[in-house]
Amino acid sequence: MVRVAIVTGGTRGIGAAIAETLHKADYKVAATYHGNDEAAKKFTDATGVPTYKFDVGDFEACKEGVEKITADLGPIDVLVNNAGITRDCFLHKMAPEQWNEVIHTNLNSVFNMSRLVIEGMRERCFGRIISISSINGQAGQVGQTNYSAAKAAIIGFTKALAQESAAKGVTVNAIAPGYIDTEMVRAVPPDALAKVVAKIPLKRLGKPEEIAAMVLFLASNQAAFATGATFTVNGGQYMT
Repeated sequence: MVRVAIVTGGTRGIGAAIAETLHKADYKVAATYHGNDEAAKKFTDATGVPTYKFDVGDFEACKEGVEKITADLGPIDVLVNNAGITRDCFLHKMAPEQWNEVIHTNLNSVFNMSRLVIEGMRERCFGRIISISSINGQAGQVGQTNYSAAKAAIIGFTKALAQESAAKGVTVNAIAPGYIDTEMVRAVPPDALAKVVAKIPLKRLGKPEEIAAMVLFLASNQAAFATGATFTVNGGQYMT
């Protein structure tokens, strides 16, 4: 049986690796994005994965997007909540917009998308919801009270929804990546990035494909007994 998967923020970085990995494993994949049309086209041209443009922080936009994806590909079996942004700033200087933008994209999106697929998953007695948290949602990070709060909330959301949905065959898990070699991380000044890498026991950044491999496992039938868990993939930088 061919499963249908949605990956939010699925055209760049970790999301692109997840979408491509699922596609290569014969899932029907829809990758969502919001702003970068050029990157989306480049991604589709390279992988054959269709993209859908909408704001995952907007419930009505998500509703229209999920309906379109369902009409095109079929009922949603796997949801990967990956979309995320940063608006880094010390809290004593943070504008409300910097807080709200991060919560809107990184946390509200998880409710919006999960809410729109969970009923169908429960009815069909199968579903996989996998949300991308962060090491900074577990350990915190200076200048990221907004980001850390959103990513920590994803972990609590995951535990609660897992308990609600387990009896219906729907598993809900989170992945907390460490520092991964993406465009976002490469934007960190070299001196600062070198200090980050020095604190990682494996002495390197992670690869997007390593996060994608964990998603592929959690989406599979082999992971049917794993739910409510947060899987850390951080090179040993933060051990729970």
